[in-house]
Amino acid sequence: MLKLGVPSKGRLMEQTFDWFGARGVTLRRAGSVREYSGAVDGIAGLELVLLAAGEMPRELAAGRIHIGVTGSDLVREKLADWDRQVAALAPMGFGHADLVLAVPTAWVDVDTLDDLDAAAAAFRRAHGHRLRIATKYHRLVRDFLRANGVADYQLVDSQGATEGTVKNLTAEAVADITSSGETLRANHLKILADGLVHASQATLYAARAADWAPGPRSALEALSRRTGFTAPAL
Repeated sequence: MLKLGVPSKGRLMEQTFDWFGARGVTLRRAGSVREYSGAVDGIAGLELVLLAAGEMPRELAAGRIHIGVTGSDLVREKLADWDRQVAALAPMGFGHADLVLAVPTAWVDVDTLDDLDAAAAAFRRAHGHRLRIATKYHRLVRDFLRANGVADYQLVDSQGATEGTVKNLTAEAVADITSSGETLRANHLKILADGLVHASQATLYAARAADWAPGPRSALEALSRRTGFTAPAL
């Protein structure tokens, strides 16, 4: 059986069901809303597994599911060398959100990453410690800042209400997911002009470590023909 992991609740689950349904594959939850099982019509040999979106990268990397739907930001954040562990099969056109760097609007001279680098150096000279950037996306943000030559900062972990960390004096800047920027603006933060770290969307991935025996491989090829993605060599 080809195991397909789908987000277990909320808008992501509904949109995933709609995406497959529009392509002739009907996914549905089986049993009560408290049960994490489902059923599939339209493709033989396909089993539906309902998981939290945040668990999907781990399950894909371990090969416990063959394919799965989750945000591209989560895959890149949770999996080192992610493209060696999973293959992106299809961007799904929903779940859009941007991971961005934002600073206080009062920093009128800081609009770009070069400005942030200069401000971080000045901050360290003035305060004796590095400028703090609150985020839960440590890998993505660290790699982005390194690639753009920003130094003299430290990342501080924030697992909720990241936009409020500047107001609460636990950080000087933030890197967070946003779809409209309204919450950032409400907290008197502005996105740097070149501060887009990653444009995320829901994506269908295949696990390189899964057991790609003839049965699952055949079901994947049937699914690819039905939905329009190219089945990769795994």
